[in-house]
Amino acid sequence: MEDQVTQESCPVPEPTVVDPWPGTVRNGQCAADGFTNHQQQQQQQAKTPTEPESFTVNQEMKITDSVDGEGLLESSMRLKPHEAQNYRKKALWVSWVSIVVTLILAVAAFTVSFMRHSASAFGFAFDATLDVMSSVIVLWRYSNAAAVHSAHREYIACVILGIVFILSSLCILGKAIHDLATRMPPEVDDFLYSVSIVSGLSCAVLAVAKFMLGKKLTSRALITDGFNSMVGAIMGFSILISAEVFKQHPDVWFLDGTIGVLIGLIILAYGVKLLKDMVPRVRQTRNYERFE
Repeated sequence: MEDQVTQESCPVPEPTVVDPWPGTVRNGQCAADGFTNHQQQQQQQAKTPTEPESFTVNQEMKITDSVDGEGLLESSMRLKPHEAQNYRKKALWVSWVSIVVTLILAVAAFTVSFMRHSASAFGFAFDATLDVMSSVIVLWRYSNAAAVHSAHREYIACVILGIVFILSSLCILGKAIHDLATRMPPEVDDFLYSVSIVSGLSCAVLAVAKFMLGKKLTSRALITDGFNSMVGAIMGFSILISAEVFKQHPDVWFLDGTIGVLIGLIILAYGVKLLKDMVPRVRQTRNYERFE
């Protein structure tokens, strides 16, 4: 009897000895919870050695998303479709106005350059011609309504602009250096003054319009066209300044040619930088062009 009472009062704790899972809860929940915890531990242990692989997959997804994004400009995220088309039409109008105005100014500046032996007037005439060409490139850039956000088309336009800038700068530098070498002073008259004032004001207005549209459309081509118009405005006023200085101080005859050299170097540097920045981007985005 004592042995039976002893056995009943001290039962053998079977779950604590046999149960392989941590923790013991009655009503059969120990096995379920234990299995869950054990399964979670196995999943964590299984995930630990493969974490680099999952990170690599996530990284590849981010890279893929960023590469796909290279086919479009930042303006695609900023502007609604109707806003983008509205700015595109404005860019086309500004380009047409720029072509007409700068073409007239180029003819007048070339006339002044050959009649008055002005290197800065020649430089402005070439810059005005460059402005005409850059505006034509911008027209091509935005001629396709579906390609308003096309990065590939944008970069091609910038590469063409860079080449044109370099060629024009070489012509400007050649003329300015020739005038400095031959010690050729400019001739000052009212025609030179009127051309310089009209040229400076017209190009300044065009530059502001192009900069504003280029910022809205995140267009490097439009901004480059605006930069060219800004250079034209500076050159137009520089003709006036150099002519006035020469009128008061004939011994400073070299100022006109020096300004021509500086403007040529600025255009050359910008053209080289444009090619350096845009040629790799053309190669990167050529597989994402969907608008041609």
